[in-house]
Amino acid sequence: MNIPQELKYTKDHEWIRVEGDTVTIGITDFAQSELGDIVYVEVETLDEILDKEEVFGTVEAVKTVSDLYLPISGKIIEFNESLEDEPEKVNSDPYGEGWMIKVKFSDESQLEELLSADAYKEILGS
Repeated sequence: MNIPQELKYTKDHEWIRVEGDTVTIGITDFAQSELGDIVYVEVETLDEILDKEEVFGTVEAVKTVSDLYLPISGKIIEFNESLEDEPEKVNSDPYGEGWMIKVKFSDESQLEELLSADAYKEILGS
């Protein structure tokens, strides 16, 4: 299971890459493997300000649809539009080309509530 050390994680299996006052968000390798072949990613919250744990979109796999929860409050400033034509990038490269959104966050203290790679591994092991 691929769990990059430099990223932060949530119990809902999202990953977060912090870049200044912006974060890039996607779903983890574990999440994409549990979902199976991803056929559609929908984000209709572009340019909206959402609170932590609000639904920012959905990911649809062959057998299921799952909500995507925002791990940190802020404004959604970018959606990875390449996923409209190639949603399978989430399966093949979840931490790279399969990223989903970028968010300008509003409360830096929420970053401290996110899980380290080791803490995320512990959740997967339990």
